[in-house]
Amino acid sequence: MIKDEKCILTNMCMIYDNEGNVLVQDKIHKEWGGVTFPGGHIKKNEAFVDSVIREIKEETGLTIKSPKLCGVKQFEYRKGIRYIVFFYKTNKFEGKLKSSREGKMFWVKADEVKSLDIADDFYDMFDIFMNDDLQEFQWVKKKGEWIKRIL
Repeated sequence: MIKDEKCILTNMCMIYDNEGNVLVQDKIHKEWGGVTFPGGHIKKNEAFVDSVIREIKEETGLTIKSPKLCGVKQFEYRKGIRYIVFFYKTNKFEGKLKSSREGKMFWVKADEVKSLDIADDFYDMFDIFMNDDLQEFQWVKKKGEWIKRIL
């Protein structure tokens, strides 16, 4: 039995403040655009926490501290390749907010996020960030149909 597989590793981070706001990005991407949390790809041999700190700095201008792993999303990207997104959140940050070529950054009340023009399946991801009882979001293809699993 083969126990290894090819994977694409990525991250996403919900930055929040003590006033009920979350930082979101209006992502500019032809295949997956709309409001989401910032994040990106993990480089080969890069520590997962280091990668999310780096990506957030690149996309928002902010330096985050103590990001906590709060969930994961996964799906088959292409035949034999799994795409994994590690979800982090933190309320520890400093610096001056800026947007990047990835998209415009802005603060919004957490309870207003679902009223925005969101990226595909962002509602489900947002629920995992907000609900400590949820940990995993998986898309599984069965009999040609994509099935969503929230665990």
